[in-house]
Amino acid sequence: MAEAISRAGGLALVASAGGRLEPDLKATGGELIRLPAATKNPITAISNAFAMAKVVRERGVQIVHARSRAPAWSAFAAARMTKIPFLTTFHGIYNARSSAKRFYNSVMARGDLIIANSEYTRQHVIKQYNIDPARVIAIPRGVDLEQFDPDRIKPDDIAALRSQWGLGPDDTRTTLIIPARLTRWKGHLVLIEAIKQIQAKRPRALKLVIAGDAQGRRGYHEAIVTNIEANKLQDVVAVVGHVRQMPLAFAASDVAVFPSIEPEAFGRGAVEAQAMGVPVIASNLGGFTETVVEGETGFLVPAGNVTALAGAIERFIDLAPEARAKMGQNGRDRARALYSKEALQTATLAVYQRLLREAEAPQQNKIHRSSGAPKQRRRGETGNDLA
Repeated sequence: MAEAISRAGGLALVASAGGRLEPDLKATGGELIRLPAATKNPITAISNAFAMAKVVRERGVQIVHARSRAPAWSAFAAARMTKIPFLTTFHGIYNARSSAKRFYNSVMARGDLIIANSEYTRQHVIKQYNIDPARVIAIPRGVDLEQFDPDRIKPDDIAALRSQWGLGPDDTRTTLIIPARLTRWKGHLVLIEAIKQIQAKRPRALKLVIAGDAQGRRGYHEAIVTNIEANKLQDVVAVVGHVRQMPLAFAASDVAVFPSIEPEAFGRGAVEAQAMGVPVIASNLGGFTETVVEGETGFLVPAGNVTALAGAIERFIDLAPEARAKMGQNGRDRARALYSKEALQTATLAVYQRLLREAEAPQQNKIHRSSGAPKQRRRGETGNDLA
């Protein structure tokens, strides 16, 4: 969004502790406002709010856009102190198992307008927080189609990666990849059980690559490895850890599998796979019901159902090469039509413009009552955005 704001003539000021994307932010014309924005310490959060309000006043910020709960509280306070529009984006479906957690989550529903990353998320937000549907806009997450482009991948790089996965040049096994952090609700154990069923009937039919970071969940990582060893699947299932080059990983795979046992708010991985021309098998839950078209770009299966998942994988194994290629192309075409980075940028800028118009209308009325001559915004002006 920093790139899009800059291109539209504005400036994106990103309030954050910083990180590996700082050079990218600078390259797109954005500017980092270094703050410990992720803090949950109330005193620090209040300090952040005053610091943000100071930036808003000094830099002429016109919109404050919050994208995560902890910094959203500071951002909300800063926006109210300075009387400028406050926008939020729901990137997930937040757990609310206690009244304290529900209150903590509620800041994301306090935006003057709210962006949801899928229609599934939008409906959840409307129902959970009893919000006027007109205030909640669904904007799917965008994929960088320049990066996720199969034509950019070199065959030698594919061969090298497959070799690391234990696949030789003559290995004809159908290669599945599950690209997801190692957390139980992503369904790794369900998928391993499905692989076990297929392996018992069709030896040497499959290779499964588990690609994802444990993020400190050592117990779950050990459970996955133990499950693989107990079922004697060491030659069938490879646990490869975090993969930096996901376009290459998808290009080296035949099908991407997302067997989540809880709903995904959007499920970016499924769209990235399809952008690479890779069919998808996913649980019939949440955002996957929007991003995967049954029988056209992949298969949807009941969540947690090992037999159904194994059946979908076997359906894919039995597809003719031409049918696999057609399914992959369907997914690629759909991803390019609906989930481009540019589509996200355009839709979000439209929300910014709507906020500015709605914020300007009362001011114009006030000026009109006092002088009869409302101040006009320069044509094309988008102002600054504090994210």
